Amino acid sequence: MESNTEYRYADAEWGHHTGYLLKQIDVLAQSIGPGLRVLDVGCGNGAISAWFHSQGCTVVGIDASPSGIEMARKAHPDIRFEEQLIETDLLDRLQEDPFDLVISTEVVEHLYAPRDWANGSFHALKPGGHLIGTTPYHGYIKNLAISITGKFDSHVNPLWDCGHIKFFSPGTLSELYREAGFTNITWRGAGRLPLLWKSMVMRGQRPL
Repeated sequence: MESNTEYRYADAEWGHHTGYLLKQIDVLAQSIGPGLRVLDVGCGNGAISAWFHSQGCTVVGIDASPSGIEMARKAHPDIRFEEQLIETDLLDRLQEDPFDLVISTEVVEHLYAPRDWANGSFHALKPGGHLIGTTPYHGYIKNLAISITGKFDSHVNPLWDCGHIKFFSPGTLSELYREAGFTNITWRGAGRLPLLWKSMVMRGQRPL
């Protein structure tokens, strides 16, 4: 029986969500380029890591999925990828210096212990560094629209294997950031329809 941390990737190309997220990530990350050290938490098949690497960043990617890490290593041999659980001491286990930026796309909604994700990201950063996390958007108007159009069961289906187990609003995700110690928290919607965004992209800063 496979571990419940496993996620099967078809290939090392961008997923269906990557393109629309990158536009907002690029805005919030501000100065992406040579010299920036980036940790990709929940890197999957390495597509996001590869994009940062193409911008001149030094990137390390971690994921709990053996197949994802295997694929990432084969597709992007110039980037360090490690099979690793997302826990609070991840920087110690990587034996790396602190990072300028932690990026984590569509990960936290899959985790039983989201505080480990937030705390681990916080401690992996230099003072002044940033966490940029993305997760499906669940604002009140969107939730109402899903309900009144009869889409709730298909949107939140308990019969899926794996899938999403946490559903964040901007308020609950920002609370998670604050609990971990992040300040200067800001977010943007990602998707075509305002207030019905597909995802949200949130940035928080580790204080200096």
